[in-house]
Amino acid sequence: MKMLSGVKIVNLAVNLPGPAAAQRLSALGAEVVKIEAPSGDPMETYHAGWYRDMAAGHTLAKLDLKSEQGRAELDRLLGAADLLISASRPAAMERLGLDWAALHEKFPRLCQVAIVGYPAPRENEAGHDLTYQASLGLLTPPYMPRTLLADMAGAEMTVSSALALLLQRERSGKAGYAEVALSEAAASLAEPLRYGCTAAGALLGGGIPEYNIYKSADGWIAVAALEPHFKKRLEETLKISTPNEYQAAFSDQSSEYWQEWGKQMDVPIETVRS
Repeated sequence: MKMLSGVKIVNLAVNLPGPAAAQRLSALGAEVVKIEAPSGDPMETYHAGWYRDMAAGHTLAKLDLKSEQGRAELDRLLGAADLLISASRPAAMERLGLDWAALHEKFPRLCQVAIVGYPAPRENEAGHDLTYQASLGLLTPPYMPRTLLADMAGAEMTVSSALALLLQRERSGKAGYAEVALSEAAASLAEPLRYGCTAAGALLGGGIPEYNIYKSADGWIAVAALEPHFKKRLEETLKISTPNEYQAAFSDQSSEYWQEWGKQMDVPIETVRS
């Protein structure tokens, strides 16, 4: 049974966070109509396979929202929808007459989650995943980030905001509006660093041997024996306690060997994959 069966969503967002959120909501049973400009979604150019996966099962409508015909079709879809996901800057939405005040007056049962870059008063400022991570100390130049933290966290925040709005409407009968700022989504994932937990040499930043990365005979392994019972079993079995003893012990066998050993001993050890 899909918990969102019967819920209708219109997704105006392109690129990543909005479509990723719509994909999650669709998996929960919602019916999604994805609106694209006649030129399409840039994500299809960047990563066609990922674009197709995120839009799987959705109804696609290409509309020119600056035309009377396009706006009429959008209004028809919004009139039957429970939720709108948008990812344009608020100023752009207002120019199209799609700001929350205008939409709520026209469609009083429609909830909206608006994905923006920054919270007010910077809601119309340009930004992207890379700049959000840069501002939070999450980059290690000259290396690019291995994943899109802000976008993926923003997608999950969009899902939780959507569920909260739909629940609120179910309880009160009133539709609501929520903004998801991608900079704040990235900041939420940067909390361990902000509190110092993962800073270099800190508890979870290489400061203790039982929670660290080690070179194996053919690569690297991640050892996460953080809880006392894991640490005790690991150190007593291998007869190690210092960082140098840890490294010496793990250097003798392959990464796959240690991963399998960890499974057998019930100690969290994983191969570091490239």
